[in-house]
Amino acid sequence: MKTYELFSKRQKRLRGEVPDVYQYETIPHELRVQIVHIWRAVLRDRYTEDAQPVYELLHQKLSYEYGKFTLDQDGDSSYHRERNDSYYVTTVINFFLSTDDIERAIDVIELSFRFIDPDVSHNRHAYFIPSVPPDEAINELNYRFRDHGVGYQYESGQIIKIDSQFIHSEVVKPALIMLSDPIYKGANEEFLKAHEHYRKGRYKECLNDCLKAFESCMKIICGKRGWPYNEKDTANRLIETVFKHALIDSSMTCHFTALISTLKSGVPTVRNDQSAHGQGSEDIIVPEYIASYTLHLTASNILLLVNADEELE
Repeated sequence: MKTYELFSKRQKRLRGEVPDVYQYETIPHELRVQIVHIWRAVLRDRYTEDAQPVYELLHQKLSYEYGKFTLDQDGDSSYHRERNDSYYVTTVINFFLSTDDIERAIDVIELSFRFIDPDVSHNRHAYFIPSVPPDEAINELNYRFRDHGVGYQYESGQIIKIDSQFIHSEVVKPALIMLSDPIYKGANEEFLKAHEHYRKGRYKECLNDCLKAFESCMKIICGKRGWPYNEKDTANRLIETVFKHALIDSSMTCHFTALISTLKSGVPTVRNDQSAHGQGSEDIIVPEYIASYTLHLTASNILLLVNADEELE
């Protein structure tokens, strides 16, 4: 979908009023309205040109998960039914625009874009025919998140939390693309779970799933290559196995001395020291920056291992 650099936006940028850091506490009303515009351009039933079937499914799934019979809320709403809008269209949009619970607002965004995403919604053509290509709609959603300084992005069927756009585009996104290969299904699910834990502030659980994804990736490579390993092997043992079989060229041993140290002490040690052992009488608090570091370190290591595996003859 085409975006326009309006005069008012250019002036805000010149005055330094455009956000240059991400926030995670609110989904601004203007952003919500822009997302509704994206829905209206994409979610249309292929037979009636009406949006009701998709919104009815959204309403059904959200109501079921929230333990409600309807998403209707008390109070005024800023969205008024248009001529062709059904009860479900109006109810879902009003709920999205009015809810103060940011996690539920993100639920609606994530679920709606799973219907749009061709890589997730395999039966999408049975429900709607878009006037805008799905990939274009997803790109605009992520552009609007960045434009409003909201630190979330839709990737691989989930809304994930991001800290740095550069790190995300150069490290996390390529890792997710690599893991989307069916052979890495288990590692992909664990890495996405780590992102979900991170987004919801469950940082200890985030560290645990980072390690699981890291270990699963190495086990998959070992299995694919026929290198002997045990399902109970720890990260350290698996690292030794992949280097023993020259996954990384031996001519670069000196260069990778620091890398081996990072692979052995980075993700595994952070996880073991901060999360895996018993807490005793004191609750161990894992800071957000540790979880963020671990996510990015895990993505970097996965990207390195999978790229090295693809280059290995």
